[in-house]
Amino acid sequence: MESLAEARSAEIASLWSLVGQWSLVRQIRHADGRKNSLTGEVVFTRSGSRLIQDESGLLRLDDQALEARQRLVWKQDGSLLRVHFADMRPFHEFPLGIADPEAVHDCPPDRYHVAYDFAHWPIWGSVWTVTGPRKDYVMNSTYTPDQGG
Repeated sequence: MESLAEARSAEIASLWSLVGQWSLVRQIRHADGRKNSLTGEVVFTRSGSRLIQDESGLLRLDDQALEARQRLVWKQDGSLLRVHFADMRPFHEFPLGIADPEAVHDCPPDRYHVAYDFAHWPIWGSVWTVTGPRKDYVMNSTYTPDQGG
């Protein structure tokens, strides 16, 4: 018998489940105690067999606020979702059909570990744990469907 989390995660049964506009709230907690945040939006748009993720928002760093933008490209390969940087370099991949997939991106000397959470779909999230000689933070992001768009 499948759990409730597994039943809910079935709603992200394909790449196209992400199409649309999402509100984004992100908290960044550094090992030294500093905290930063970002509020913004993410738009997932179909482009042939790919899904383009465009993220924009206001990043609050200590006493300043900056506009932040990021583009990623998602592609489904069977039961895997592969995430690429905008220039199509591989970033990470994870399996579909489970509520809490994880992945790692090694960028020596830094390591990026992500734990996704699709258990409360369509609200979902990711927690990135980033470690390296100059990096040591946890970044928690929550994505909520934008009902206004």
